Amino acid sequence: MIVNPLQRIRSIKVKLSIVIVAAVVVTLAVNEIGLALNFRAGFRAGVAAIIALGMVQLMARGMTSPLRSMERAATAMAEGDLTKRVSASSSDEVGRLATAFNHMADELAAEDQHRRDLIANVSHELRTPISALRATLENVVDGVVAPEPPLLRTMLAQTERLQRLVTQLLDLSRLESGGTPLHTLRFPVVDLLDAVADEAALHSPDLAFDVQIDPIDLAVDGDPERLHQVIANLVENAARFAPDDTAVVLAARRAGPHVVLEVADQGPGIPPEALTRVFERFYRTDEARSADEGGSGLGLAIARWIVELHGGTIRAEAVEPHGCRMVVRLPA
Repeated sequence: MIVNPLQRIRSIKVKLSIVIVAAVVVTLAVNEIGLALNFRAGFRAGVAAIIALGMVQLMARGMTSPLRSMERAATAMAEGDLTKRVSASSSDEVGRLATAFNHMADELAAEDQHRRDLIANVSHELRTPISALRATLENVVDGVVAPEPPLLRTMLAQTERLQRLVTQLLDLSRLESGGTPLHTLRFPVVDLLDAVADEAALHSPDLAFDVQIDPIDLAVDGDPERLHQVIANLVENAARFAPDDTAVVLAARRAGPHVVLEVADQGPGIPPEALTRVFERFYRTDEARSADEGGSGLGLAIARWIVELHGGTIRAEAVEPHGCRMVVRLPA
C-alpha cells in the first residue's frame, strides 16, 4: 500500500510547496550536523542530497501514483479492456482527476454494453421477418404453396415490418447524434390531434378516437412533423392494445407555462414496475409490449428523444381500473 502523508491536502500546489520546503530544511539540517561533526563539504552535500531525495520520493509517491495508474488503465482500455479503474486516494486535483477518469470508464463500459445489447436486439428484430419471408419464398419456389393473394399479403406485411424497423433505427440514430434539426413554429394543437385521429381511424375502424382540447384555440411551439410522429406513435400503441368498441382519447390542455398532450386507452395497461422503462430501446413488457403484436420496441424511445429535443418530458401513467395514459408536457 502506497503511503501518502499529504493525502488530506486538497491542493497539489500546496503539496509541492511543502515538499520543496521540507527538502530545503532537511538539506540545511544535515549540513549543520555535518559542520558540527567536522565532515567534509562533499560528504555533507552527498548525505543531504540522498536524505532529501528519499524524503521527496516518499512524499511525492502518493501524488504521482494515480497518474501512473491512469496511464496503465488508459493503455488497457485502448486495447479493449474496460474493466480497469484507478484508486483515487488523495483529495487534490490528481485525486479528482482519478475520480473523473473512473466515471468516464464507467460510462464507456455502459455504452459498450448498450452497443452490444443494441446489436443483439437489432439482429433479433431483423431475423424474425427475414426468416418468415425466406420460409415463405422457399415454399413458393419449391411449389409447396401457390403464390395466392393471402400469401402475398402476408409477405407484404413482413416487408413493411422490416421497412418500419429500418426507418425507426435511422430516425433514432439521427436523433441521438443531433443530426435532425427541429423546424419550430407556432401551430394549433387541434390540427395536430385531428390529423392523427383521422389517420388512426383508417387503420383501426373498430375504435373511436375522441379529441378533447381545452381551450379549443390552444397552440404550441414546436416542429409539427416531429410532434405528429410522437402523437401518432402513442396513438398507434394505444390502438394496438385497446379492446374493440372502446375509445382512445387524445386530449390537450394548458398547465401553467406548459401544454400537456395526453393519449389514453382502456387496454391492459403497463405494469407499475415497467412504467419508467417503456421508453428504453427495444424494451417490452409481457402484457403491453409483445413482439408478436407488431411492436418493435423503438417507437417510444423515438418519442422520448423528440419530446426532449423540444425541452419537454414524457411519462406513462396507469389508468384505473385498467388502461394506460401517455402524458407529454411541452413548453407553451
